[in-house]
Amino acid sequence: MKISPDLTVNSLINEFSELFPGLKLELYFENHNQGENTSSKSMIDHEIKLEDINTSIRAGEMYVNPEMTVAEFENKFHKTFGLNVQVFRKSNDLWLQTSATDEWTLEVQNRKGLHSVQS
Repeated sequence: MKISPDLTVNSLINEFSELFPGLKLELYFENHNQGENTSSKSMIDHEIKLEDINTSIRAGEMYVNPEMTVAEFENKFHKTFGLNVQVFRKSNDLWLQTSATDEWTLEVQNRKGLHSVQS
């Protein structure tokens, strides 16, 4: 994933969805621990630029391995860019935070999300 200070949250979400169409990424003002949900009150508006969330963010790339767990991805994103992200999985008509299954890989989560859409 390519990150730049002038990228909007929406653009980042779309880039993630291209890699994992059964998943969704959201950004939050607050960080969370593995296995915890994040309050929707802390969700960041999609039109905000990343530099407005983290003023010291620098352009860079983060390789996203489908075999990394959701917890690893979220932690790596926080450590690399100082951004608090939460992965969601599609479940029928709902988007569920993957907090209860943070130990699953992105690939497994994505497959479950895509299967849910097709069912």
